[in-house]
Amino acid sequence: MSVTKEQVLDSLAKVMTPKGVPLPQANALSGITVNEGKVFFSISVDANEAQAWEDVRGRAEAAVRAIAGVTSAMVALTAERRPGSGPTAAPAGVRPSASHRPPGAHGESPMGKQQQIPGVKSIIAVASGKGGVGKSTTAINLALSLQALGLRVGLLDADIYGPSVPRLTGTLERPEVNENKKMIPIERFGLPLMSIGFLAGEETPMIWRGPMVMSAIKQMLWDVAWGTLDVLVVDMPPGTGDAQLSLAQQVPLRGAVIVSTPQDLALIDARRGIAMFAKVDVPTLGIVENMSYFQCPNCGTRSDIFGHGGARHEAERRGVPFLGEVPLHMTIRESSDSGTPVVVSEPDGPHAEVYRAIASKIRDRLQGIVSAA
Repeated sequence: MSVTKEQVLDSLAKVMTPKGVPLPQANALSGITVNEGKVFFSISVDANEAQAWEDVRGRAEAAVRAIAGVTSAMVALTAERRPGSGPTAAPAGVRPSASHRPPGAHGESPMGKQQQIPGVKSIIAVASGKGGVGKSTTAINLALSLQALGLRVGLLDADIYGPSVPRLTGTLERPEVNENKKMIPIERFGLPLMSIGFLAGEETPMIWRGPMVMSAIKQMLWDVAWGTLDVLVVDMPPGTGDAQLSLAQQVPLRGAVIVSTPQDLALIDARRGIAMFAKVDVPTLGIVENMSYFQCPNCGTRSDIFGHGGARHEAERRGVPFLGEVPLHMTIRESSDSGTPVVVSEPDGPHAEVYRAIASKIRDRLQGIVSAA
């Protein structure tokens, strides 16, 4: 029997709030998403009341998990400053949106609340200043290439609004929960994976505000049994917003890989990405020029559809490493759409070789950063 929204609300009616009323009557619930046994919703409260509500979040999640037919549940607690309310420190595990707590406010370092994920040695972000440059395809192939180099690697799809990992890996499995109430990552190609797409469904729209996105990313970082990893690759949302800032403030990022196409418009946004990570003391591991050129499979003629060399020149101008060029090729697109990335589908092919060469440079950069730490 499928789980319904009414069942979820009935279960939440047993959860009392600090207001002295059941949770559904407290005017704090976001829209509830129910999809094939997976349930997600958020509780939005004033930042001054967040500490008292953290217990409510835990009890609400437990109540939903107890419903017959529920396979997974994620409940986010988001705290925002209401107009006219005074400043207050956010409690552990709850972050006001960045616009309400600017970096360095009250003399605090914006990195002061970073926590290492147990068992994870290094976390790197794969980012882009704009969408449509092939960031997610690059992230999955780099993760697989780092794994091929002998590293223990996991992949977190933090692109809440447009999760791509379920399609790129050809799986829509539902994560289970272990005895410690942590989600068990989905494993594909030997990689532990986590994505909001596994929880909410591939076609479910994520109509969430910034604090809800940050809370969801936080849960996918710490409420997942990642095990022992040398590298956790995080496929970031495009742009330079709350999600990027939140990640940098919550976990010690070893570095960021910036993905761009050669054209000027994409490079402008790539510059913003490099500048944003620099402001939060995250080193740029390098720039990847994706869709760098097209070579006709029939006649062999090369065409620089989006221009060529722009990312290399930008890397030289910025003094950051240039990691390599990935061509625009049908094989990469087809393998991604089919759920078997090219590093897996054609491990001895030229495109897999390109990704492994880039991954080798990233590995060496990480080793240098760890040695210098």
